[in-house]
Amino acid sequence: MVFLIQKTLIYAIPLLIVALAGMFAERSGIINIALDGIMIFGSFIGALFVYLMQMNNVFADQPQTMFILSMLVAAVAGALFSLLLSFSAIKLKADQTIGGTALNLLAPAIALFIIKVFFMQDKLVMPKDIGFVILNNDLPLFAKIFFDKAYVSTFIVIALFVILSILLYKTKYGLRLRSCGEHPQAADSVGINVYKMRYLGTTISGALAGMGGYIYIATVAGGTCDGAVAGMGFLALAIMIFGNWKPLGIALGSLLFGLLKCIGPTYTFLDLNGDGVFLLKDLGMPMYFYNLIPYVAVLVVLAFSSKKSRAPKAEGIPYDKGAR
Repeated sequence: MVFLIQKTLIYAIPLLIVALAGMFAERSGIINIALDGIMIFGSFIGALFVYLMQMNNVFADQPQTMFILSMLVAAVAGALFSLLLSFSAIKLKADQTIGGTALNLLAPAIALFIIKVFFMQDKLVMPKDIGFVILNNDLPLFAKIFFDKAYVSTFIVIALFVILSILLYKTKYGLRLRSCGEHPQAADSVGINVYKMRYLGTTISGALAGMGGYIYIATVAGGTCDGAVAGMGFLALAIMIFGNWKPLGIALGSLLFGLLKCIGPTYTFLDLNGDGVFLLKDLGMPMYFYNLIPYVAVLVVLAFSSKKSRAPKAEGIPYDKGAR
């Protein structure tokens, strides 16, 4: 069970940070369907940064420092890439769904083009694994879940989750951001710059999604960037809707889908009762069956929860200052 929970956290952490990314954009009134593309772009820039640094022996003996710096680089890359979406949606008033789809197509094309032309490879593999943070091997059972064979990204994302939740619900910025997604005309009437808040919300969204993309390839994909993130951006969008655009609901959804997502890669090792019986393995089902589970679950969950979902009223609607 400890093994299963640890693996669940590894898959849940990138889903959590990317679902929060979608929440910030949509709370400001911008539909960020480009989460998958921003994840890919952020993961590529982060992987490229690690590759170049390690080839030049920079931070070679400090893998955790390199990991944290790479997450920051990926966050900056994601924020800059998301400006394409915010510019088209806010300045040009273009359709946000089409703009997001364009970024989803553009990101893997850029990543694969650079990998192929400059590295003569089909995928970019970081030279060294980042390794685990192992504080103590003799920990109690509950503590082992969080502190034995854990990644530093787990603690960083949990801290960001707390900080961002407070920011959204307990600060003036959060109130202004939410008002721009609910009733931008009313927000503008009291002096809030709707355009600025939407740019800011989308940029934060891009930074979080870029960081989540790098965390995914570093912790789940084994340090390999191949221009894809296995649809994690779209899964994060579903989690955001399932969580009703609220941090706590998103956290619960991330844990649920993280559990479903980790079953495929781990079902041959799962001995749930500790009696040497590998129930899922003994069923004789192919791995592809277990890999399908989270995506089928998304369809089922959204079908039953869609009636209770309440999206921000003004999301996806270009703001016209002259309209009332």
